[in-house]
Amino acid sequence: MSPFPEPKVTKMTRILPTITILALSAGIAFADGDHKSHAINQHGAVKSAADNAKVAAFDILAAHVHRKGNVVTFHMTTNGGAGADRPETTGKVAGSPVWSYVWPTSLDPSTVGFDEGAGILAMAATSHPDFDDTPLYDEDLNGNPGDDGAVWHSHWVVLAPTDACGPGALAVKDIPEGTTPNLPATWPGFPILLDSPGFTPIFDGPEITVNAAIAGGAAGASFDGVTAALRVNESVHAPLLCVTDVFDVASGDLSLPGKVE
Repeated sequence: MSPFPEPKVTKMTRILPTITILALSAGIAFADGDHKSHAINQHGAVKSAADNAKVAAFDILAAHVHRKGNVVTFHMTTNGGAGADRPETTGKVAGSPVWSYVWPTSLDPSTVGFDEGAGILAMAATSHPDFDDTPLYDEDLNGNPGDDGAVWHSHWVVLAPTDACGPGALAVKDIPEGTTPNLPATWPGFPILLDSPGFTPIFDGPEITVNAAIAGGAAGASFDGVTAALRVNESVHAPLLCVTDVFDVASGDLSLPGKVE
């Protein structure tokens, strides 16, 4: 028997895979439509000055989110080669690092299948070589879906202030033992509010893009851009995944000043 809670099968849970399949069949990888250029050139982008003291691949120049129907494009322009740097393996899950490009939003977590009001819903692209959390997908196409955590991949995450991670720190919200929150159909089984929807990050020089299918298209939602490191708890217990180092914040204060158009 799994030690993790069984997800409730909600109406949202049932329709999300259908939405994803329809979006993919319509050409989700080409969802930019009228927004062909990088985030830094987009109207309404949240911009940040270059800082050569930061690692260039995580130094944000601009973050932007736009929509075309139900396909929502999250993209970010960096001061270097986006995705070029990935964490080194530690050889174990406990204490292992996770590097990420993150778009926090004002969308309610129930939009993608979590409980209403559960926390801050964010799209994230992550790399972590010491474990795999996308059991449905074989990102490196080697026939084994369980060994490619280092390959950049996407997640919906629900973030919440977590003092156990440090004063004012955020963490991916834990699922308390014995509880059964609503969870998306593609929840990977970890005891945190994390979904593995299978949206492939696309890299183009300094740019990272994630095209996601969202029912309703997220029109009017607020957003920001963050690059950060997280770390798995040394005890592999709650809080399981803490934000340990914020590399950059597009707005400078996580105020979510951007608006999805």
